[in-house]
Amino acid sequence: MTIQNLTDLVRLEEPATATVPQDLPTEPPTDVVVCSFYTADSYYRAFADELRGNLERLGIAYELEEVVALEGQDWADICRRKVGFLARVCEAHPDSTVFWIDVDCGLHSLPGYVRRSTADLIGFQRGFSSPLTIGYANRTRFWEPCFFGVAPTAAARRWIADAARLERTASIKATDDYFFEESWRANAASLTFQVIPSAAVTSRAAGAEAGVEPFFTFGSSGNVDDFKGRVTQHGQVGERRSASVWTRGRRSALRVAKSVERALPAGVSNPVRRTVDRIGVTHALTGGGADALSGIARPGGSPHRVRIVREMVAAGQAGDLERMEGAYHRIASASVPDRAEVAAYTAAGSFAHFATIDPGQDPLRLAWWARPFPGNFGDWLSPLVLAAQAERSVLYQSPTARSSQPHLISVGSIGRFVRPDSIVVGTGISSDEIELEPSATYLSVRGPVTAALLEKSGGPAVGSFGDPGALLRRAIPVERGETNGRTALVRHFTHIGVPLTLPESMDELSVLRSHPTAVRDLVEQLATYDAVVTSAMHVMIACHSYGIPCVLVTFEGMESSVHGTGIKYRDYSLGVGLDRVHEPITVPRDLRMVPVASMLTDDRIGDDKLDEIEQAVAGGVAAYRAAVDGA
Repeated sequence: MTIQNLTDLVRLEEPATATVPQDLPTEPPTDVVVCSFYTADSYYRAFADELRGNLERLGIAYELEEVVALEGQDWADICRRKVGFLARVCEAHPDSTVFWIDVDCGLHSLPGYVRRSTADLIGFQRGFSSPLTIGYANRTRFWEPCFFGVAPTAAARRWIADAARLERTASIKATDDYFFEESWRANAASLTFQVIPSAAVTSRAAGAEAGVEPFFTFGSSGNVDDFKGRVTQHGQVGERRSASVWTRGRRSALRVAKSVERALPAGVSNPVRRTVDRIGVTHALTGGGADALSGIARPGGSPHRVRIVREMVAAGQAGDLERMEGAYHRIASASVPDRAEVAAYTAAGSFAHFATIDPGQDPLRLAWWARPFPGNFGDWLSPLVLAAQAERSVLYQSPTARSSQPHLISVGSIGRFVRPDSIVVGTGISSDEIELEPSATYLSVRGPVTAALLEKSGGPAVGSFGDPGALLRRAIPVERGETNGRTALVRHFTHIGVPLTLPESMDELSVLRSHPTAVRDLVEQLATYDAVVTSAMHVMIACHSYGIPCVLVTFEGMESSVHGTGIKYRDYSLGVGLDRVHEPITVPRDLRMVPVASMLTDDRIGDDKLDEIEQAVAGGVAAYRAAVDGA
């Protein structure tokens, strides 16, 4: 397969999205009870209210109980109370399958294979792992305790009764999953069980094969890592393939770093965070952050394939097409590439495209957010717009890696990763709970919110605003002619797995694309629709660039799934001079119930603003050349 086939690959990589067929029966679940508890504080009460609303919407019986921490009890002690609580709910409902769900998790539906399971126990394998890594060769515990079901069978009820009995009598410091695991080990030989596929978790659904409905969203308060070394853990059963010393050390250091950061006051944590970002500690502790290549090979696949994929992506980033194609050929000749490997190949080809636009001129070095592969439309506008304006090759630099040379940083909410040698053009922030690097070169920022934080951080006053993604209509000129009478839906990549019901007049288009050919394809498609509904900010920005009527939404139960505090929407809107601030409107997941026509706006960013943004980009390129020449 060659670089010319990338357009087909992009289409191949578009993930199976969770659109609910309109002719499915919608009868409420029977003989099922969902239970959970929560502590008496506003943080967990909010999650409980959200869970209660979802269960009532689904017509599922539930028991939610508010608990009060007794004197001297910590998070681990409260978690331990889950065992007795679940046992009591099972006793109260002897003829129903009882599901436990952690209150900060989301239940968006309950598929038939889960609701009507005939197994004694049903749940996710520990770590939401693949069946290829099932069992104790890889994990010290079998089940993921955040969501599981206990059937009304003698064997299942014996399992929960034994766990509750042990919890009542044991004096050790342990959380609920210790007692569940102990009872599982004692009773496993007489239990039937069903493992829910990991693709049913919304965060794992982007690469999921068609046919698995994502119905569960995992939530984590962060307490697990804090208490991991303070409660009793299980040892491995039999031989276990352990992570490398480096990986174990990195994970341990990351847990410690997060704990320290949470403990520090804001006035101390912000400069500390900026320092560790600058010197590359964040990059090292996260294994490369969003740009790490871990997990792109098939689950349980050979380390050899992982190394080949890494080589392929690195070759693409360097513009070495021959080595990139050779690496992919080695993958494809050994077995059928999986979707993640195809996605990595697509991204590698996109890197290579930008790296080889004009080999005769010195390239520009640009930091942008490259993952999830094959690439997120909004993030990959950064090299596209820069290359179109400068007519030069663009080399990728990881935003989290330690920087030692001048580089540009542009589209995206990645202001946190600005370095002293960064040249900033239109970058924004997703939260103001950070500090920006004051000594970088700033030509423009996304908007006045970012500018205010920059001044607060001791940086210069910047008066040029505008997200460079707005230049899309100049980078890819598309005329909007007669439209097709339909509406397009484009989800944010974190919403890909959310089950939605679409009206007959709505079509879904994928946001996962990085190559300019694929970006052009999306823009040309959007221009043919009457209107666009999107939960991705840069798809909205594209619509504002071309003047396509649109509305920015989020979905019930997913309001916090997009990273940040939401300030980026105001920052963008004010930065490009729009008359209104465009923030996401929460809508139900049955989009047939949404009055789309009354929610649409038809804003179009003016040419004067595009001229200003274009001048900032040109100034950034000139500043970069001057910095490189003077280095």
